[in-house]
Amino acid sequence: MRFSLAYVTLLAATAAASFEGNLNYESPSRRHAGLGIDVPLVQRRSWKRGNVAYKPEELSFTHGVASGDPWPESVILWTRIAPSNGSDASEVTVKGTSALYNHETEKYVKADPNPICLDWKVFKSKCGNGTQEVITSGKAYTTSDIDYTVEAKGLKPLTKYYYQFTVCGSNKKSPMGRTKTAPNKDDDVSRLSFAVFSCSNFPNGYFNAYGNAARKDKHDYVIHLGDYIYETGKKGERATMPNGTIFTLHDYRTRHGQYRTDPDLQLLSKTHPWITTWDDHEFANNGYRDGFSALNNTEDSFLKGPKVTVDTRKVNAVRAYFEWMPIRQADLDDGLRIWRSFQMGKLLDLIVLDTRNYDRSITSLGWNDHYIDLIRDDPARTLMGSRQENWFYKSLSESKDRGAAWRLVGNQIIFSRIFSNDKGALSGDNWNGYIANRNRTLQHLYDNKIGNNIFLAGDSHQNWVSDLAWLGSREYDMASGKGAIGVEFAGTAVSSSGRAGPIEPAAGDYARGMIKRNEEMMWQEGYYRGYFQLDVTPKEVTAQFFGCPSVATRNGWEIPLANFTVVSGEDHLHRPIAGGRAESGALRFGEVKHTNLTRNTETGEWKVIGFEKMFI
Repeated sequence: MRFSLAYVTLLAATAAASFEGNLNYESPSRRHAGLGIDVPLVQRRSWKRGNVAYKPEELSFTHGVASGDPWPESVILWTRIAPSNGSDASEVTVKGTSALYNHETEKYVKADPNPICLDWKVFKSKCGNGTQEVITSGKAYTTSDIDYTVEAKGLKPLTKYYYQFTVCGSNKKSPMGRTKTAPNKDDDVSRLSFAVFSCSNFPNGYFNAYGNAARKDKHDYVIHLGDYIYETGKKGERATMPNGTIFTLHDYRTRHGQYRTDPDLQLLSKTHPWITTWDDHEFANNGYRDGFSALNNTEDSFLKGPKVTVDTRKVNAVRAYFEWMPIRQADLDDGLRIWRSFQMGKLLDLIVLDTRNYDRSITSLGWNDHYIDLIRDDPARTLMGSRQENWFYKSLSESKDRGAAWRLVGNQIIFSRIFSNDKGALSGDNWNGYIANRNRTLQHLYDNKIGNNIFLAGDSHQNWVSDLAWLGSREYDMASGKGAIGVEFAGTAVSSSGRAGPIEPAAGDYARGMIKRNEEMMWQEGYYRGYFQLDVTPKEVTAQFFGCPSVATRNGWEIPLANFTVVSGEDHLHRPIAGGRAESGALRFGEVKHTNLTRNTETGEWKVIGFEKMFI
């Protein structure tokens, strides 16, 4: 049975812990109240019968601790307390029911009535000797109805804190976590830094990038742009749990739990607050408003497939995500909403989008690419739905009007136009499949003279750095960058597959072709797994890209790949690009150090015979 305590938003110490104060008992959407938990029923069941919770010695903090969604006066905290790593096979109780559905036996069973009680404390320092100053504290109760998750507020802005959970009435403690609040929106902030990740595929390799960033400890916050989990199953050294593709609430909870067993994920979660959005694989591949590439509401999906509707699968994915991730429910009047913004002093606004699941028009499904080619520039097509799109443009304008120095846009998929081959092919599953939506975004930026825009993206498992330019509608000079309206930094994957190696010639030839075809693209690299660090000051933004040479084993290997600068007011990458040099891939107007290799045709092995520099 799983016991996780999530969403402790540090409510003032005087606030009484209760079931009603636990955000996870509410529906993910107030427009769908029936998805919430019947709290009075839970209370009656738990206390009327005088049930006794598990003994402290029967419990362990199995998945570490985490924090996220920092605001100036509050942060979400998370942990899991359980008798084992095993997962409860019962499904959620919704309003009007008092039983749980056991997916394995396909029968309804009595709900586990035993509430788990945890004390939590927030400290100003990490002393470890019991003398830490307690800033705020409280109790939190939770039950199996919500996979044992909780919520609760009151801290100072832009301040580092430590926190810890304790099983009530015992000395059993969680690991000590560290977090940091955001600045007030009107504060003068000299510097903030973010480590940016995406696409962490558990069976595909180890999460070395998480551990490397945590151990260096050079950033304030983590931004995860999605594909935090993958829905498909795989065998092997890091086989998935469950072993197949996931559909039920129990499936999604189990998969989230498995990912949190990775020690590097636990380390980065313990040391830094996360700001996340989901991509498609937190639900299923290539999602849109009416389905996924491998599941639509067709007759076959019910008679031959998993026998689950698209909407039911989405609800299962959403509930498990909010239970297992340290994230706030941004606006409960809107179903499936994860798009939200963070005003971090006068320095920046971080605008987090959902370009996948909220209200997206049909995308590439693996069999309809010709159809997508015909409609990709249809004005009626949308990546995010009219409500989110209007909110996005309003957020950009309000950010400029309030005088924020920079606008960071956290989105899942590549924004820039990218011709993938010499025939001018475009993807149908990123912004290239929704050209009118991209044009509306660019027009809003240009017409309203909104500059200093930094778009962030993941999804592609490769590194891409480009000037943001409205090619064909506004003049743009490739050599100087003049005419651009910002910059896009798109990162590679934590562990998901990239370009086939060795680095040269396979990956390098591909990168050079991309640079030649796409005039606004300045650097492309797809061999390494890794992440990038974004440092923001009022005068400039710098991006440092790091690569992990191998994810086949757990290791701390890391190499710097390239560094880029965006100077305030320039609205393009500062020249010379990356200082004129990158360590891998292809760099416009610069040198790339690459390994000169020869291959033994009999054994297939590659051998290093020297190094050379190459001008792109």
